[in-house]
Amino acid sequence: MLKPILKIFNGKAKKKRACVPDGERLYVIGDIHGRLDLFDALVRAIEEDDKQSGEAETTIILLGDLVDRGPHSAGVIQLAQLWEEYRAIRYLFGNHEEMFLDSFDDLEVMRHFLKHGGRETILSYGVSEKQFNNSSTEELQNLMIDKVPKSDRKFLKSFEDMIIVGDYLFVHAGINPNRALDDQKPRELRWIRDKFLDHKDRHSHIVVHGHTITEEIEERKNRIGIDTGAYKFGTLTALVLEGDTRRYIQAVEKKKKGGAKIVHLQATDEG
Repeated sequence: MLKPILKIFNGKAKKKRACVPDGERLYVIGDIHGRLDLFDALVRAIEEDDKQSGEAETTIILLGDLVDRGPHSAGVIQLAQLWEEYRAIRYLFGNHEEMFLDSFDDLEVMRHFLKHGGRETILSYGVSEKQFNNSSTEELQNLMIDKVPKSDRKFLKSFEDMIIVGDYLFVHAGINPNRALDDQKPRELRWIRDKFLDHKDRHSHIVVHGHTITEEIEERKNRIGIDTGAYKFGTLTALVLEGDTRRYIQAVEKKKKGGAKIVHLQATDEG
């Protein structure tokens, strides 16, 4: 009888931590943006971590924006598909995947794509800088149609808009806090910023997202942002979820020596 009485006088009972189902382990990777070097290092680190962490049903989730800005988008897509041969991997559809795919049919989108990292993506498929610089927008579109394997386009088209596991919701950019989950608009899930980022109240789930770059991991009571600027700051982050715990693995670019170092971090807030 004493413990229940103490709970009444001591205020609210300790809040339950967000969790994933028992026996599951998730590795959630932020925006890669063509940084094959960091992605390759993080894949190796995740494989080692999973091996050292004991038995579990392991799933990898990529939050989208595999392509654009960084130099090796084609290589990132290839590695993701190779990894999928022996890992359970789920992918979220980012705004850069949307621009890339729409550019094959829409010249206006193609122009937008080229201004936001599309140049690097096209070059990664074997188009030379000279050929790129001497081509019109329409000619570049035709080069993409010729150079990008149909299998890569099919792979990107298969990506999901939203994933829910336990108390967590995974999405590329965020959610509209004024809409129910089953009423969310795909474009907002891929592009939203301020309306989602500025929302202070809790959602139905803790939302794990990328899309908006921050130099450090953003942990809030209602969301976790893990786009730590792979192409801009040289850091690619994976969130590790198991039971009611969370931690992080990062591949961080070595500025002087080249290559990447692996950093392990604990969560600062597990509310």
